[in-house]
Amino acid sequence: MKTIDELLSAGVDGKRVFVRADLNVPLADGVITDDGRIRAVLPTVKALADAGAKVVVASHLGRPKGAPDPAFSLRPAADRLGELLGAPVAFAEDTVGPAARAAVDGLRPGQVAVIENLRFNPGETSKDDAERGAFADQLAALADVYVGDGFGAVHRKHASVYDLPARLPHYAGYLITTEVGVLKKLTEDVQRPYVVVLGGAKVSDKLAVIDQLLGKADRLLIGGGMAYTFLKAKGYEVGKSLLQEDQIPAVEEYMERAEKSGVELLLPVDAVVSPDFPDLKTKAPAATTPVAADAIPADQEALDIGPETRKLYAAKLADAATVFWNGPMGVFEHPDFAGGTRAVAQALTESQGFTVVGGGDSAAAVRTLGFDESAFGHISTGGGASLEYLEGKTLPGLAALED
Repeated sequence: MKTIDELLSAGVDGKRVFVRADLNVPLADGVITDDGRIRAVLPTVKALADAGAKVVVASHLGRPKGAPDPAFSLRPAADRLGELLGAPVAFAEDTVGPAARAAVDGLRPGQVAVIENLRFNPGETSKDDAERGAFADQLAALADVYVGDGFGAVHRKHASVYDLPARLPHYAGYLITTEVGVLKKLTEDVQRPYVVVLGGAKVSDKLAVIDQLLGKADRLLIGGGMAYTFLKAKGYEVGKSLLQEDQIPAVEEYMERAEKSGVELLLPVDAVVSPDFPDLKTKAPAATTPVAADAIPADQEALDIGPETRKLYAAKLADAATVFWNGPMGVFEHPDFAGGTRAVAQALTESQGFTVVGGGDSAAAVRTLGFDESAFGHISTGGGASLEYLEGKTLPGLAALED
């Protein structure tokens, strides 16, 4: 794929450059709680603006139903982008309507505009090629060149990600080239030992990547809500913990495969349990008890890996040459259940190997828990995209950038 450096070398002064970013930031009462994805696209936007381009930034945010919804407006993201750039950023209150056309027409070289949430238009996510294509045609009318830099969306076959690049000269932005380079280090000529830490709520979300990693990783460390399906498969009581009973046969198969292939698949040896799920808004103190993994009470819910598991996992990460981590170890949003996630993050910061935090909740946890981002080899902006790449899938947004 052609890169933004090639575009800049050819010159962009006065050209309208459409940047498909990922500004899908978490909001609480309209306030951004983590601006990592906005900061990730800054190098691309700034380089284009400094070179005299008229930069049109577009993104999705959340899952609106194909119609305008103030709760999912990109205005807070546009305002934050302007603060980080240190320059005004125009905001269009529609996607391809009169406001968007006026905002783009009003740009002078070096200026930036953000158009409203792409998913306010049903054509963005439509499964109908014609409807998606019609929306892509309207987006293409706003620009002369396309730069793909929304890595968190490249696994989606959406109009702005897949169809629009075919209608304009297209290039990969700095974020996408960085993300792809990192993922190649996790799939091609991997430095060993290669340790993968997987957490999060649902084991079903991770089965495909586990399937691939059983042939590539040296160790798999399992935590988060998904761990309790594994423990149930071993015959343990898991109480009120998250459980996907329909996934138990698949989990049993993977544990058998791991043993036969010599891959260490480690499960929690203990857990922190509580009778009730904690209040994540007030973060009021919760009742907590550490128990062995085979002694979870029937009336309790496991919400974090326990202290012995934290020590075990840290030891298993200590000699790693390559680490990929996707998914928190517990309910990190509450201080009483953040210890496991903190322990894994701390182990990665102390590692001498190449460490990758695989986007989504893991990236949010690193920031929420106050870790220095520079202590990690790479913090991805796309959890789902990273996982699908590791699964060996073709990502539509990356395929669209190939010539």
